[in-house]
Amino acid sequence: MRNYSAAKAKKSVTSRSKWASLNPGRTFIYFLLFSLCLSAACGSKPTDPRTTIPADSLIYLEAADLGKVIDAVTSNASFQQASKTKPDTAALRGIKVSVAVTGFQASEEALSGENVVMNFRPRFVAVAETNLWNYQALRFADEKLGEFINDVYGGEVELATVEKHGGTYFTWTSRDGRKAYALVRGSVIFFGNDETAIENCVAVMNNGESIAKNPAVSALPPTSLASGYISSEGIAQAANIAGVSFAMGAAEEGEVKSFIARVLPEVVRNSVTDATWVSNLSENGRIEDRFTFTLAADTAKVLGETIVPAGESGADLSRFVPPEFVSTTRYSLKDAQIAWRSAVLTARTKTDQVSGGLLTAFSSSLFEPYGIEEPELFLSSVGSALQTVRFDSDGEESAVIAAIRDLDRLKQSAARELNFAKPPAKFENADIWRSEDNELAAAVLDGRIIIIGENGSVEKCLAAYRAGQTGRAADRQIPTSDAAVVTIGTDTDADARLVKAMGEPKEGHAALTQTYITETRFNQKGIERRTTSDFGLIGTLLAQVARD
Repeated sequence: MRNYSAAKAKKSVTSRSKWASLNPGRTFIYFLLFSLCLSAACGSKPTDPRTTIPADSLIYLEAADLGKVIDAVTSNASFQQASKTKPDTAALRGIKVSVAVTGFQASEEALSGENVVMNFRPRFVAVAETNLWNYQALRFADEKLGEFINDVYGGEVELATVEKHGGTYFTWTSRDGRKAYALVRGSVIFFGNDETAIENCVAVMNNGESIAKNPAVSALPPTSLASGYISSEGIAQAANIAGVSFAMGAAEEGEVKSFIARVLPEVVRNSVTDATWVSNLSENGRIEDRFTFTLAADTAKVLGETIVPAGESGADLSRFVPPEFVSTTRYSLKDAQIAWRSAVLTARTKTDQVSGGLLTAFSSSLFEPYGIEEPELFLSSVGSALQTVRFDSDGEESAVIAAIRDLDRLKQSAARELNFAKPPAKFENADIWRSEDNELAAAVLDGRIIIIGENGSVEKCLAAYRAGQTGRAADRQIPTSDAAVVTIGTDTDADARLVKAMGEPKEGHAALTQTYITETRFNQKGIERRTTSDFGLIGTLLAQVARD
């Protein structure tokens, strides 16, 4: 047993040459996307990491070339504007990696008073074909990987090694009892935070069933930048986590939170069978992520027949979107009322009768930020195109813009706080009604367009239209898309975790901002989503790893 002292860790950093520019978070990212190639190729036949992953893994990710993955993120103009350095990925070329999430461990973190935060820690194993000789792979696990774990666990980590599973097995133990594991078997390195996950990979190598035989996995394109698969059980567990997280973040009372945490995961589990993800580099240097969600046959049929694009552009409502929006979404639907009704009624069939009724009532609350109490009445009184806009990350400053089809019915759908019986005021040549507390507003422009929602947001939209301003929606990607739902937005990471993990932030660039556009389509098999952004899902995963 060996102890990684702080002095030894410091000496290891200063004595190396090739690795001198890497901080611990960056070192881990290179291994968790997941290894290093130090030099010559191994003499034995390389192992395809996919063939070592158990067939029952919840979530599966793979990358055929780590060098290309890192380059795709760090070569982006947004990254280079914020970072002084760009990592040298020459040594990563050709490194093939597979990652499996085998489960989740939940824990609570108390904040102030009764507030708690739920943390979900994935149990994972990463398998990398390093193309190294065995002694080089052993040295990497001992020195580089061990050094990283020592830094993460706060120093004085103890290492124990033993020969088992046909290779050398490493166990690192921190002072507080946390453990990390690795197995070096030939040129292959297995690394994870769950010993059982590594043992399951060994069982697969000893003639067990691998995920490579799964048709959805075998269909993943080998030429993609990265790709992944979520099984039915993975969908179920992810839905549970999402339900709890959504409920914890909701402002409602305890009983409502419990309802959300129970019913929403149930609806997802009974609707989605599995999902795949494929990532590629687009022609303009951004990353394109394609997500395919396979739905239960009955669900796919209903949604595919009712959530149908309008087939015509209609009014260009993006003219009302100011430049400072956080996100804006255009809905182009053949019949918005039928689309909404089918989504709600389909969700009702995925839970019990009582919960289904409550779910219908709860669904109306999704329209409350827009000052709408009767969603179906509202949707039946407007045109086929709707544009929502948010000015804050929480969605409290938001509005919806639509062409008017039946103004009287539309007024009846609005929140009671908006008293249309009173004469309207004038703002930017529009008739505007405000609630008494000045929180909500509804504006009618020329009897053709309504903007309704948070008062400040409504005023911003009217001012933008009158001033002739255009937001990022005016790049014509929204008007020309044939998707039923299109969203353009901006994500801002105030801590620039991605830059800190992969480079060195420039002075004055504390935050890292990326823009994205997402198109959502429904068909007879499920849901197709295509997102084009600066860093893609890969960047999100790298930033998450850096934070953790």
